[in-house]
Amino acid sequence: MPSSVRTRSRLTRTLRGVFALVAVATLILVAMHHAQAAAVQPKITRKQFGTLADGRKVDLYTLRNSHGMRVNILTYGGILQSIQVPDRQGKFANVVLGFNNLSDYVNKSRTTYFGAIVGRYANRIAKGRFTLGGRTYQLATNDGPNHLHGGDQGFDKRLWTARPVKRPHGVGLELTYTSPDGEEHYPGTLRTKVVYTLTRDNKVRMDYTATTSKPTIVNLTNHAYFNLHGEGNGTILDHRLRIYASHYTPVDQTLIPTGEIARLKGTPLDFRKATTIGSRIDGKDQQIVYSGGYDHNYVLNRHGRGLNLAARVVEPGSGRVLKVLTDQPGLQFYSGNFLDGTLRGTSGRLYPKRSGFTLESQHFPDSPNHRNFPSTVLRPGDVYRTTTVYAFSTK
Repeated sequence: MPSSVRTRSRLTRTLRGVFALVAVATLILVAMHHAQAAAVQPKITRKQFGTLADGRKVDLYTLRNSHGMRVNILTYGGILQSIQVPDRQGKFANVVLGFNNLSDYVNKSRTTYFGAIVGRYANRIAKGRFTLGGRTYQLATNDGPNHLHGGDQGFDKRLWTARPVKRPHGVGLELTYTSPDGEEHYPGTLRTKVVYTLTRDNKVRMDYTATTSKPTIVNLTNHAYFNLHGEGNGTILDHRLRIYASHYTPVDQTLIPTGEIARLKGTPLDFRKATTIGSRIDGKDQQIVYSGGYDHNYVLNRHGRGLNLAARVVEPGSGRVLKVLTDQPGLQFYSGNFLDGTLRGTSGRLYPKRSGFTLESQHFPDSPNHRNFPSTVLRPGDVYRTTTVYAFSTK
């Protein structure tokens, strides 16, 4: 065989080998791409978290988005058990306080309400009484002389029915609970639905709806405690907070609003400009003394009916940022004054005083007893509807 023919033959075999290698490499790259794409697709999973004393099972649902953010939700109390978000270096941490077992939620968080849906009426009602339609209703007084967060067995202690749902911008979990007429002495059968959505852009959206069979009062919120260091990593006193409100509702010694809507300017409760939470928290102002820090309703500056920015919090060390957006008229800022270092959290570390804060979107406390406050009355045929968003980012 002439040398030129042998050379062409070798070249042909070499090219065939190269093409084969390229084809194999391409197939491998395509497979890797599909595997990676599958790994980062938003999804929702379920596992059992525990069993209640009466034998009912409690599930934990995990929502994941394509950026690696994860949100754990319990069917018991609709609790936000964990929210894993990155810092400016991409390191993830759980930024909400809670427990790693059901027993602690049932037995140890009865006064903290870690991460739970609270209702029928979030916050306080003076002496547990309100009048509606000429009739006076007496509710439980489970917070000194007052009613708090729905009573002895509020929504935070109920088992909700869960169903994954498709959402246009993320993955969602629908929770429903029907509160029978007279439960905790509230009038009307209240059918409640809360949809949690984890969006593609690291937001936790909460859409609340409710209907009633009789005139009643409704005020729902979520009671998540945040620490942007990561839960169990010290206090929140170095966090910088801005609340978009110029007024608040002062309280008496039992933390019931006096009925006044007062200006924040010149008070230690003024967070109209970003201010470190701990800078004025131990002052001698009467409002600070009454609550042992901050535990007040802020009258939000609203611009239209939709979602408005209510608060922004920055933790300088990690760079984590939390924004709260809501369509509600009020926001309760609570600085974890009653945490006392006896509760051991999700990470196994103890929660000292002021190791978490809450920003609870709401109607005002004790609204049924103050005509100048926005109404919380829900009537048959009407729909209670509200939305709040926790938006996470870094700085």
